[in-house]
Amino acid sequence: MCKGWTQEALAEKLGWGVNTYAKIERGESDVKLDKLKQIAEAIGIDVSELLDLSEKTVFNFAENCTSSLAQNSLAHCTILLSESQCAHELEKARLVTAHRDKEIEWLKEENGRLKEMVALLSSGSAGPAPR
Repeated sequence: MCKGWTQEALAEKLGWGVNTYAKIERGESDVKLDKLKQIAEAIGIDVSELLDLSEKTVFNFAENCTSSLAQNSLAHCTILLSESQCAHELEKARLVTAHRDKEIEWLKEENGRLKEMVALLSSGSAGPAPR
């Protein structure tokens, strides 16, 4: 584990069972955003670093990391994944991205609706104010 922590130590810090954490680390278990946030907090990084899909980092961690505590990053971890694990991680990334895109679109629409409401209220065409 990065930072020299054992699976047992990190699992204990997270309040999880060792097997639960080990499955996540090995990429055998899907990870929800709340668990990613807990892991990121426990190892002192931003959750976005766990989601960085560069060549060297994917959702699960490697045991042969060389990051030091001072670097506070997973950027120097070497991840060795099988082709099927890579395909699985890529699909998860696509789902996360699709969800993010839908949420951005909804927020844009909501922003437009709120702007319309502000314009109506500013113009006084919303009717008289209640007394």
